Amino acid sequence: MEQQTKRRALGKGLEDLFNNEQLDFNSFEKKIIDTTPKEEIIEVKLDELRANPYQPRKVFDEEKLNELAKSIKEHGVFQPIIIKKSIKGYEIIAGERRVKASKLAGLKTIPAIIRNFTDEEMMEIALLENLQRENLNSIEEATAYKKLIDNLDITQEQLANKLGKSRSHITNMLGLLNLPEEVKEMINENKISMSHARVLSKMEKQDEIIDLANKIVNDNLNVREIEDISKSTTITKKHHIENHKTNEYKYLEEQLCEKLGAKVKIKGHHLEINFVNNNDLNRILDILNLTDK
Repeated sequence: MEQQTKRRALGKGLEDLFNNEQLDFNSFEKKIIDTTPKEEIIEVKLDELRANPYQPRKVFDEEKLNELAKSIKEHGVFQPIIIKKSIKGYEIIAGERRVKASKLAGLKTIPAIIRNFTDEEMMEIALLENLQRENLNSIEEATAYKKLIDNLDITQEQLANKLGKSRSHITNMLGLLNLPEEVKEMINENKISMSHARVLSKMEKQDEIIDLANKIVNDNLNVREIEDISKSTTITKKHHIENHKTNEYKYLEEQLCEKLGAKVKIKGHHLEINFVNNNDLNRILDILNLTDK
């Protein structure tokens, strides 16, 4: 009931954004701009603006900001930002990159539209803007998924459908949030790839995860090597009719590996799915919808 009440109270454009089958930040922002009379688009001093406190992005690409600043210097700000009045000045709801680039371009003001969104709505908007417009690092992306699931009160599968992602992608990304903080920092610093991180997230013991993460960095281990290091157990579904692996089976293996985030082998009529521990098994069963969740 609380969630429904909240949705009924949403501002123009935002209700459509979250109630639609697929979340589309671009349509949401365009709708606000298109339905705002020109006289309501005001010039706001850049030094009166502060970042959305729920902004998931912590690091901005300096090269891209400089490119945008160059464009703004030559052509001006293409579209107004969206802001919210706060106790002192304004908070940016959408358009933080435009604000940063405008400062680099030497501007003093920027066109803006004022909307009175709640803190929760600001969080959801910031998450969506970054998920659909910018390449967040793996931990930022996983954190954004978790916050959207919690705040929209939806399942992983529903979020996957709304974002046009696979269910397994959402599940695998969320698994990264269980990693030790120092390993997350290695991911943020691009010392460990997403493929490495996915293997590490299947392990249970924190100290072993940290040790293997350091080994990945120090010894430059590839994914296959760390998969071999982390001991695996196998669940097998067997049939009694033998058959040779065909190209079709190889294709299916690749598809299942991608979907489940685990080693999969099809040998004859045997299907083997490798898992590292109980946590990893539960993750796979969840993807296959074989749990009570």
